[in-house]
Amino acid sequence: MSSLTMIIGAVVVLLIVCALVAFVARFVMRRRHLRDRFGPEYDRTAQAKDGRLAADRELHEREERHDALNIKPLPPAARQRYAQDWTRVQERFVDRPDDAVHEADRLVTSLMSERGYPTEGYEQQLKDLSVEHGNVLTRFRSAHEVNDRSSRHQATTEELRGAMVHYRTLFEELLHNGDRPRDSRA
Repeated sequence: MSSLTMIIGAVVVLLIVCALVAFVARFVMRRRHLRDRFGPEYDRTAQAKDGRLAADRELHEREERHDALNIKPLPPAARQRYAQDWTRVQERFVDRPDDAVHEADRLVTSLMSERGYPTEGYEQQLKDLSVEHGNVLTRFRSAHEVNDRSSRHQATTEELRGAMVHYRTLFEELLHNGDRPRDSRA
C-alpha cells in the first residue's frame, strides 16, 4: 500500500469523524436550544411522547407553526385597557370568585387573540403558547383545570385564588409582550 493511499485513507477517515462530530454537536445544540426555549414543557413533552427524539420533533414543529403566526406586541392603549380589565376581574373575586376565575380565563383568551395567537382549542393554545411562554404553562394548565372544576362547583375558594394567581402570571407575560413586568406581586 502506497503512502498516498494511506494519506487519502486517513483524510477520508478524518472527514467522516469530523462529519460525525459536527452532526452530534448540531444535535446537542438543537436539543439545548429546545430545552432552554421550552423550559419545563420540554420534559413534559418528552414524557408524553415517550422519548426525547419525538419531543424534539414535536417542539420543532411547534416552533415552525409559531414562526408562521402573526404574533404582535400590544399597543400601549390596548395594554392599558387590558390592565384595567384585569383589575376589575380581580376586584370581582371578593364577592364572586367563580365568576372572576371564568372571566380571567376569557380575558387571557381575548388577550391571546389580540396578540395574534389562534384560540381554536385549549390543546392548540397550549402548544402555541409553549414556544414563548413554556415556563408558565404549568400554571396555566392548573388554572384551567380549576376553572373547569369551578364550572361544576367543585373548586374551593383557595383553589380559585390560586387559579387567579396562575392566570395573572400568563396574563402579565402576554400583556407585556413576553417581557417580565416590573411589578408582579402575587
